[in-house]
Parts: sequence; structure tokens; C-alpha cells
Amino acid sequence: MGNIEISGEASLEDLKTQVLTLPVLQDLSVPSMEFVRVWLVENKCPVKILRNQQQQLSKFKLGPHAEIGIQPLQAEESLAPTELLLRLQMAVPGERSYYPAEEFVWDTSKEYTARALKQKIVQHYSLLPEQIEIAKYFAEQFEWMPMTSWSQQVSKKKKKKKLQSLQGAPYYLKDGDIIGVKNLLIDKNKDFSTMADEIGKEKLRLEDSNKDKRQQATAYQSGDAPENSERKTICVRTRRPEVALSISVADFR
Repeated sequence: MGNIEISGEASLEDLKTQVLTLPVLQDLSVPSMEFVRVWLVENKCPVKILRNQQQQLSKFKLGPHAEIGIQPLQAEESLAPTELLLRLQMAVPGERSYYPAEEFVWDTSKEYTARALKQKIVQHYSLLPEQIEIAKYFAEQFEWMPMTSWSQQVSKKKKKKKLQSLQGAPYYLKDGDIIGVKNLLIDKNKDFSTMADEIGKEKLRLEDSNKDKRQQATAYQSGDAPENSERKTICVRTRRPEVALSISVADFR
């Protein structure tokens, strides 16, 4: 869509205003900046929603060259720091597919656990906890990881256990993540995978196999000369003086 430069002292609202001046967005009409969602993009994937209109951009730690995505909304949005935006996908009974995703805001202020998330989801669908199974989708690996209420021991003396936070391993839950939902009342199959997942995994296996073959061929051609094996590359990162942020903008309409 375009690139902009803006001071790190500018606010998120300033960023939205400047982005909307890009030629490709000049015809976009929004009642206010609350109707615009800004995503931080990493490796071409949206990973986090930038919150708080008055927050300085420097507080987001975007780095000197960041990529963001702009998503116009049908209604105002003002997500709190403790609110997470997820995408729920209900499985189609008897099929290895899902209904279209729906956005789901989850307040994590009280508890950031699988138990708390499942409780909110059953309320959303008017079901009981034992009537559903949920799983997070890892799109890059085409994998579904069931989300269960597991705990870790935090004190050997008192033998207390603490429910594991979904922020950390193995889930690393973040904005935009897809949560698959199985309604066990009408779908007894707890396998979350789809045919598309199987095809994707096979492509990954072929890519890994071809990569290994190329590496082996390169190693054979270069020989295993001692002078080659002893070479080391040292990367030095220097601190740059404060400059304006250079931001690449993508369109998420």
C-alpha cells in the first residue's frame, strides 16, 4: 500500500491519521479513528493489535522499520490491554472443515488460562464445558493443539499448583489466533485437522526433504576443508541515533 515516516513521539491516533492520507486510502471514509484497527505485522502475518489511541509509538517498541496492517471496522473498537481478539471457528459436524471464523474478544484480566477461555467460549455458544473441545491452530505447521487445563507445581514444600498461562509455552496465545471449537453433542470426532492441513504438512515435508538434499550437495561440493569449517561470521549490531520510524503499511480490508 505504501510507506510512511513518523516520529516515535507521535501517538497511535497520529499514525492512523497519517496512514489514511496514503493515496490508496484517500477514498476510505471512517467516522473516527476508533473505526480503524492497526495490526503489527511480522513475516507477513498479523501478530498484535496496537491499542490505546494516545499511546506514543515508541512505547510499542516497533523498531526503526516496522510493518503494519490497516483494517477498517464496522463499529468502534477500543480494546483494553487485557483484552485479546481471537477468531473462533466451529467445526462442521461430520466433516473435516469449519464454518467461517467469527471475532471473539476475551478479557484476560482475571485469568489467562485454558480453563477461563473455555468457560467464556461455552458461554458464547450456550453450552456446558464438558460439551466442547477447543484447540489453537498453528497455521505455519498446519497443526491443531488441544487446549487443556494443565498446571505446574510452583512450591515443593507446600505442593501448590498454578494453572499454566496461555501466554507462554506451548500455546503463546496472541491477537488473531484461530481457536477451533468442537461441539461434542453433535460431533464425537475430536480430531481437529482438515484435508487442507494434511496437504500443507505434505508440502512442508517435501520442502524439508529438498532442503536437506541441497545442503548435502553443497557440503559435498565444498568439501569439508578445515579452513572452511573454522570460519566464523560475527554480526555486530550498533545502536543508531534516534530517527523517525519508517513504517510499511498493508491493507487488511
